[in-house]
Amino acid sequence: MVMVVFAAGVVLYGVWRKTNAARPDGGNPLLTVRYRTDTPATAPIGRPWLEVINTSSRPVALHKVTLRYYFSDEDSAGYAANCLQTALRCSNVTQVVSAMSHPAPTATHYLRVGFTSSAGTLAPGQGSQAIGLQLYRLDHKDLDQADDRSFDPALTHFAPSTRVTGYVDGALSWGEEPGPAAPAPSAQSSSASALTVPADTLFDNFHYTDVADPAVTANGWQARTDGGGPGIAGTWSADAISFPANRKAKGGQVLQLQVTTDGTRQGTRQAELIGVDNTFLTGTIAARILFSDRPADGRHGDHVIESFCTISPESTSERYNELDFEYQPNGGWGAPGPKLDTTSWRSAKGGDRTTRALHRSLAGWHTLLITAVNGTVTYSVDGRPVFRSGGTTFPRAPMAVHLNAWLVDLPFAGDRTWNMQVNWIYSVSGKAVSMKEVQRAVDGFYRDGINYINTTTRQ
Repeated sequence: MVMVVFAAGVVLYGVWRKTNAARPDGGNPLLTVRYRTDTPATAPIGRPWLEVINTSSRPVALHKVTLRYYFSDEDSAGYAANCLQTALRCSNVTQVVSAMSHPAPTATHYLRVGFTSSAGTLAPGQGSQAIGLQLYRLDHKDLDQADDRSFDPALTHFAPSTRVTGYVDGALSWGEEPGPAAPAPSAQSSSASALTVPADTLFDNFHYTDVADPAVTANGWQARTDGGGPGIAGTWSADAISFPANRKAKGGQVLQLQVTTDGTRQGTRQAELIGVDNTFLTGTIAARILFSDRPADGRHGDHVIESFCTISPESTSERYNELDFEYQPNGGWGAPGPKLDTTSWRSAKGGDRTTRALHRSLAGWHTLLITAVNGTVTYSVDGRPVFRSGGTTFPRAPMAVHLNAWLVDLPFAGDRTWNMQVNWIYSVSGKAVSMKEVQRAVDGFYRDGINYINTTTRQ
């Protein structure tokens, strides 16, 4: 048996050759997987860059292909991944972190990378080009990649790596699986052969490392830092936005919008994440949000606003519109809380709006849903309609998504912190979708490893 030694380990070439020799193309594997990294062994984020090359003499549809990048989880930290860059579009690349059924010393888990039916087909000799991925701990501590099977610090430029395995229709076509022989994955569980990204759809489950993650900007989000209203002027801060772990959230990770203050404007920090694409006009938009009735720490009693809304980009436009959910655990503007204001705006000035308040506590997780179809806007909480509007306040111009937490005023001194969390956001253009249908679609995205898609026609 021939042994081929790489910089960070040994590959049993004879085992790999035996596994890959029996191919329809006279012994050639259907795939070659190339790999590189641009991080050291200890790093806050792992960055495996992968490339798939069709080394057969026949076309290979990418939706039949899956890749496995193996790593070890020493302390059960919990891991997540996202797509950073690819010519295939990140919406067409799926990522699922799974535990090994037969753990090996350097491979207790793997990142499974798959492709949707929109990713296309590789002709003989054609490659996918670079697929940039990020792997990180949910607690955001540094990764120790030194003993991760697929990590190779010597490969800073693309080169074939048999420590990353590739499958076609569930059959191993490239690389060597770690540890003892395990049952081959089925085609259904290993590939995205039936996975099609729906049109006119936006979905994001906020699988990001931090607000500076390049994927945040690439996926159309921007942290607000300007000095305008609402709230305490000049206090919007990107540092108030994070993506922490939450075991009670689907997928284990959330967007967190934090308000901190000591009672002064200089000591106040508000948070807003804005979708820079105007993705919503009519149809259905929903978000799963954790509202708080009390601060995470400090004195209670602030007039804090926890909000999910869609807003036209120009407040001075004659075709301006805005659709708002604003939760106020302690009320605001002279009205007591807890209450949820649902408001449809025709103009940002002069109170040109229609609104209704739901007077009850909404502390905890809730799914908020807006449908705008056939001249009527319906606001629902957990599938129950709470307000309808129409007429002149029905949307006339495309709107961007705004998720924010802010203060109406500063009623007292002392340090305090408020947290609003968002599990996911989903929209579909042009049609009304029930909460059950929304949840079914969202569950499917999580199951299939789709963290983000945007196929709306108003990108």
